[in-house]
Amino acid sequence: MSSIAEEINKRRTFAIISHPDAGKTTLTEKFLLYGGAINLAGSVKGKATARHAVSDWMEIEKERGISVTSSVLQFNYDGYCINILDTPGHQDFSEDTYRTLMAADSAVMVIDGAKGVEPQTRKLFKVCGMRGIPIFTFINKMDRDANDTFELLDEIEKELGIATCPVNWPIGCGKSFKGVYDRHKESVITYSDTQKGTREGETTVIPISDEAAVEEAVGKERKQVLFDEIELLDGASAEFDLEAVRNGKLTPVFFGSALTNFGVEIFLQYFLQMTTTPLARVCEGQKIDPVENEFSAFVFKIQANMNKAHRDRIAFMRICSGKYEADMDVKHVQSGKVMRLSRPQQIMADERKILDEAYGGDIIGVFDPGIFSIGDTLCMPKANIKYEGIPTFAPEHFARVRQIDTMKRKQFVKGITQIAQEGAIQIFQEYNTGMEEIIVGVVGVLQFEVLKYRLENEYNVEIKLEPLPYEHIRWIVSADTELDKIVGTSDMKKIKDLKDRPLLLFINEWSVGMTLDRNKGLELSEFGTA
Repeated sequence: MSSIAEEINKRRTFAIISHPDAGKTTLTEKFLLYGGAINLAGSVKGKATARHAVSDWMEIEKERGISVTSSVLQFNYDGYCINILDTPGHQDFSEDTYRTLMAADSAVMVIDGAKGVEPQTRKLFKVCGMRGIPIFTFINKMDRDANDTFELLDEIEKELGIATCPVNWPIGCGKSFKGVYDRHKESVITYSDTQKGTREGETTVIPISDEAAVEEAVGKERKQVLFDEIELLDGASAEFDLEAVRNGKLTPVFFGSALTNFGVEIFLQYFLQMTTTPLARVCEGQKIDPVENEFSAFVFKIQANMNKAHRDRIAFMRICSGKYEADMDVKHVQSGKVMRLSRPQQIMADERKILDEAYGGDIIGVFDPGIFSIGDTLCMPKANIKYEGIPTFAPEHFARVRQIDTMKRKQFVKGITQIAQEGAIQIFQEYNTGMEEIIVGVVGVLQFEVLKYRLENEYNVEIKLEPLPYEHIRWIVSADTELDKIVGTSDMKKIKDLKDRPLLLFINEWSVGMTLDRNKGLELSEFGTA
């Protein structure tokens, strides 16, 4: 039987981030294919074969062909146990991505070779920068016409402020895509198209020193271009420095095509060599070592109604240290209660497997009877660990929610409260009316559509959304401030959140400063905590 240390050191936990349509979900599926977790990859849009990507499970995701919630997928490959966190690419769901990155030890950034760095890539990269986590770049869709390779690298460096080090180099693109040059092995790896959705495909490895064989494989002209580019590359690109990679200062860059399955396994093998074992997490300034400490975990995501038959809620936890065993008692730090986690599961999109054990680095899902919140810590009953909370993004769009059938009040309150507890939306009450008047706040407007869809499909409640003009929200952090006595501006509105904390909404940003000037001692914050 392997030791806890061996099991934890086998774990690799990373998030995949990208702009929508860069091919992130397709890349995730190919990883699963190599790990034997699935036998046939689904097309994300699913039109041709009526298949859907395994990581997209929510009905609205299947209809629109986009990911709107983060999925957790686990598979084994080459002696490693890999946990992938597949995140939404759409900017309206960036808050979900941010929370997911809190549970990852590194990130794989997927970039479309024809589009380069896109707006959402910048936003997600900023989030990675805030956490200082290692970033690995996969430039995808090389089987289509792509931008100049040097320009792509230059753009990553300028736009994202991180040095790049190509680990391999593409030979052509689009119809003339011939393969990649592996700089470490000093070999050309040729590309042959694979049957859609399978892992079979023939690749040939040719040492770069065998010029005749290289020329035969890629053609005279392409060979000359490659040799010129290698010379330029060796003089211009950053030296590979593993420490700089692990500190988030240097990104190793790989090229390939997730759709045709070329370069994916090459990338996976290098990535596993370069990435780290599960990282220590911080508790009150102290690092909690994953191996030396007993079980501890934190909740980074809550998802309701993953199983239509049971209408349950799953709390996703990142195990930070030690080993979890079935039926052991743990302490829910925020409530102080000692409890038994109910049927911990390994989640594969919407499929589940009951676990007897899990280790530091693993992501598990547990049944939530309604006591967990995002950012909560779990540890052994006698331990005293409390991980730092996860900041919540300030909503930028607000709407008043009206239910169409007032007889369904109970389902409506239950549905909107449960969806809010997942962190995708934030709900507020009018200052003096309680739950009679509900205001919903979101980071991106697409969240309104998801809310409407889910209330209708999961709770059988129809709603009408009335947009509100507010754009700025502030939490009141000064302890002795009385909401009744605040002297505001004409465009200010007083509200409360679900935890009864007072907040202020403003239409104009200048009103925030004016309100602070009018109320001595008032302190406001742009961030709440989950």
